[in-house]
Amino acid sequence: MTEMMNSGIELMLIGMGIVFVFLALLIVMVKIIASIIQRFFPEQPVSATSPASASTSHTDANVIAAISVAVHQYRNKHKGTGKE
Repeated sequence: MTEMMNSGIELMLIGMGIVFVFLALLIVMVKIIASIIQRFFPEQPVSATSPASASTSHTDANVIAAISVAVHQYRNKHKGTGKE
């Protein structure tokens, strides 16, 4: 019985050690790849005066206006039916 317990504990420690080494290696490799990507493909800063930000605010205003009109029409249509 003691021999089986020792074998089980030994197998458990070997398995946990292999998993620990694999996860540590995975973390190291992800950090290395991230640093390589940052070096060769740096992130471009986005300026506040870019045309994308201006069109986004204009689009947002149009979307808000369309939603407001739709809600207003829905409320007027279903005013007396009690299905609000």
